[in-house]
Amino acid sequence: MTQTLATAVNLSPVPFTPKIIFFDIDDTLSRGGVIAPHNKTTLKRLSNTDIKLVIATGRSKSIIPEDILGLFEAGVFDAIVCTNGQYSFDKKGIISHYPLTLQQAAKIDELCRQDHLIHKFDSDTHLAWANDNEQIRAFIASNPSSIIDPNYYKSNPVYQCSVFFKDDEKRMQEVDFAKFGLKLVHWHQIGGDILPIDASKERGVRDVCQHFDIDISEAMAIGDGFNDLEMFDAVGYAIAMGDGQPALQQRADFITGSIEEYGLQQVLHPLLEIENS
Repeated sequence: MTQTLATAVNLSPVPFTPKIIFFDIDDTLSRGGVIAPHNKTTLKRLSNTDIKLVIATGRSKSIIPEDILGLFEAGVFDAIVCTNGQYSFDKKGIISHYPLTLQQAAKIDELCRQDHLIHKFDSDTHLAWANDNEQIRAFIASNPSSIIDPNYYKSNPVYQCSVFFKDDEKRMQEVDFAKFGLKLVHWHQIGGDILPIDASKERGVRDVCQHFDIDISEAMAIGDGFNDLEMFDAVGYAIAMGDGQPALQQRADFITGSIEEYGLQQVLHPLLEIENS
């Protein structure tokens, strides 16, 4: 540990030594889509231990940040769970995936159009927007995987739909998603993901644990948002970021600091000492 890090971090050993750790990306490893340098350093050090390191994100495969993919390609991460557990893979290929049925996708499209809401369907290669406006075209200009194709879901496997709300009063509260075998998971006050009712990061986490022959009780998860709730309930030890959602913090075994407060280092650097002892 560098002197700078040593003076910044108040180490908080947790009573748990995992065989595998699942990391959320946004506001856990990264801020504004860029991984914090001190987190990258810690991950590289952890990759030299026997602990498996895995991403567990709500992001679709095609919009996983380049710096995270770079760590995956370099062997720092052993696998990636993305699209809220709907798609999981390692360097050998797909571990598990659960595309929406055509009937589910069509119903989602219908519900979004009824409320005139902007929405897109996510595949493993594309973000397919059902709408067309200047903001979407600006987004597409800087995101090569994005396209405008209202019919994309009809001929391609898609894993979730992201919907964007006009304001706090238009959040589809009146829709009984369960009636259609679906659920809406809010990731922001102006947006959410529509998924199969049994979809969650937990399912992807379980699939990856089984893939590596690790019991989920020996897994640790670190996150900050609503889509981490099921994952937190499933793993052996759950750590919430200090600026994470209060509902998630209530489900956590431990609350650490924010990214800027070296939250990951507080709880992970003691593991380096255990591994090297």
